[in-house]
Amino acid sequence: MERKRLTKDEAYQNGHLTRPALVSLAVLTAITFMGNFTQLQLSSALPQIVAHFGIATTQGQWLTSMFQLIMGVMVPLTAFLTTRFSTRQIVISSMAIFTVGSFIAWLSPTFPLVLLGRTLEAIGTGVMWPVLQIIIFQIFPLQRRGMAMGTLGMAMSVAPALGPVLGGWQADSFGWRSVFLSLGALGAICLAAASLFLRNFNDADPSQHADLFSACLSIIGFGGLLFGFTNIEGHPIDSPICWVPMAIGLAGIAWFTHRQLHLDAPLLNLSVLRNRNFRTGTVIASLAFFAFSSIIVIMPIYIQDLRGYSATMNGIIWLPGAIGMCIAQFLGGRLLDRYGARPVVITGSILLTLGTFGMATLTMSSWIWLVSIYQFMRQLGMGFTLMPATTWSLNSLKPSQVSAGSAVTNTSRQIAGAIGSPVLVVTMEMIARRRTAILGATMDAASAATLGTLLGVKIVLGISSAITLCMTIVAIARVHSARR
Repeated sequence: MERKRLTKDEAYQNGHLTRPALVSLAVLTAITFMGNFTQLQLSSALPQIVAHFGIATTQGQWLTSMFQLIMGVMVPLTAFLTTRFSTRQIVISSMAIFTVGSFIAWLSPTFPLVLLGRTLEAIGTGVMWPVLQIIIFQIFPLQRRGMAMGTLGMAMSVAPALGPVLGGWQADSFGWRSVFLSLGALGAICLAAASLFLRNFNDADPSQHADLFSACLSIIGFGGLLFGFTNIEGHPIDSPICWVPMAIGLAGIAWFTHRQLHLDAPLLNLSVLRNRNFRTGTVIASLAFFAFSSIIVIMPIYIQDLRGYSATMNGIIWLPGAIGMCIAQFLGGRLLDRYGARPVVITGSILLTLGTFGMATLTMSSWIWLVSIYQFMRQLGMGFTLMPATTWSLNSLKPSQVSAGSAVTNTSRQIAGAIGSPVLVVTMEMIARRRTAILGATMDAASAATLGTLLGVKIVLGISSAITLCMTIVAIARVHSARR
């Protein structure tokens, strides 16, 4: 049953949210939190899943890269979905899909079925953050958006704190399947909460139509590129199983981009990238996600496989980083409103670069809590970078462009994350395999494999450091402090 739409005046009065708006935003924030939680809860359990099904790490990381890819494909549909369907229709349907996917993954006897369940989870959560972002920009006045986005980001940053810790404890105590069981239960709770308490912030317009062909092109394009590159780990790059999917993927991406630029009502309105500030914010967010995504997969390999710590310990080691993100999100939005974007984003970019470079210096004898210190710096930097840069870039658009801008920036960073993970993980695997083969002639196989993997981890973290350094240079050169 549909409920009356909350207008802007009904949602925000006398400098505060009204009770119906507050309750609805609380429900949406909880659901978005769960989506963020879902991405990270599985990270500590990935080594167990790889071992259980006897697959390569590059195959196992599809559970993270496919999740990000599907979310990236879903985000462009946000602008269409928020006009074609009401808020309640979008959220309730999404939570139903998410819950079904979680239970499929929980009961799956094979890895492809786990991947199917994970895909449904991504479909269910893919539009939640853009929808919440659009509603915040609809409700809050310009001068309060930094505070609102920072407060929301602080709530979202709790997910990195709880996800790896709880996921690691579950994997150690009850096995990796318990992760999906808990997600299914959370999905059912969120579905019930949305059905009972969520209000509409927009009305459904059945006359709207989506360009589903463009959506298919984006799946073929980015999916083909990811599939082909992932196969490099096990096949020569000139093998058809590598270059054919990549060629099809590049052709699909080119066709998708050309189509968006020439349609009157594109799936993804790329014209917003003509705005310099928006383009700069999108580039910064994309570079950060590209570098960040691989670390979610690579660092558990260092902590668990190389150093021998448990999945629970892996989560605990990551905990200070999430606290750093929480602090930065709390302060970042308020500093943005007070001082503008430039000092906040540049400070965040520098911290992110220093923390990533610190991780690249780790060895087999390093104090394990150095990982926590460097991750604290990285997450502090991410908090000062992502939300302020995104808010600043969206503020530079006209109100009528915010929905399209939100879709573009969220799509860009999700796709960057989806590509970054397999690209850097495959690079790590290739370096590790070659180094292991060389060392195998002078030492036992186990020691050679350990040192080979360590070299792969260190080089990939060095690449990530270079990417974050590029992001810092962009921030220094292009970000200014004006809100518009």
